[in-house]
Amino acid sequence: MMKIGVMPSSFRVPFKDAVILARDMGAKGLQPYVTDGELTPDLTKDERKAILKYVRDNGLEFSAVCGDFGSEYFAREDNEEDVKFMMSMMDLALDFDTRIVTTHIGHVPEDENDPKYINTVKTIEKLGKYGESIGVVFATETGPEMAVVLKGILEKANTKNAKVNLDPANFVMLAGQDPVEAVHVLKDYIVHTHAKDGIKTGPTSYLETPLGKGGVPYVEYLSALKEVGYDGFLTIERECGDTPYGDIKLAYDFLTEILKKI
Repeated sequence: MMKIGVMPSSFRVPFKDAVILARDMGAKGLQPYVTDGELTPDLTKDERKAILKYVRDNGLEFSAVCGDFGSEYFAREDNEEDVKFMMSMMDLALDFDTRIVTTHIGHVPEDENDPKYINTVKTIEKLGKYGESIGVVFATETGPEMAVVLKGILEKANTKNAKVNLDPANFVMLAGQDPVEAVHVLKDYIVHTHAKDGIKTGPTSYLETPLGKGGVPYVEYLSALKEVGYDGFLTIERECGDTPYGDIKLAYDFLTEILKKI
């Protein structure tokens, strides 16, 4: 059974306050950003334990951690320090008792001979292999590329730990692809998802909307996830708007009603 989670940053309040809001709403999981702010690899072991205890004491778990800190490093050869930073976030995920780190890899060219394409595959492979050694998967968030392109990138990386964080709104807003189709293309790689919505307003422009108000066909999309056997988190992400709590609550109620029916 799919579960509903929230990105605590979407509440735009301190982390502990976001935990309470998520708990009272009925959410089961949290996916925090861990590149800066309150939760980062700089936390001591005791601080990590205290945060995990606080989350658990409030009946929640970490569904994943988000390691976005600029995606251009994937396509560079001289990215050792950035790769080490990402690995430190994978270590943090383990201490938060989750096995998933998500991030954007940036726009990848379709030409497989392009150095940026080759370097991106190599970087994913490095992180995936590190994940294999500690038991954490590295999940690329869907973005500007079509699902078949992303699948090709992951297939070329020599690691079983290169996975996908599927954001259906990114397919609608950026790639112009039906997220239902994307689910079937990427079905063997999906380990986490974002619940977001939006519309494409032009060749290079888009608008994020509250859940159910955009172009993601959520009934069909969630049915497709169920069909391919996905039973992980639907993590609500709201990156804009003047009423974050109201938009998150709307999203929670919207998802809850659909999950009852499919």
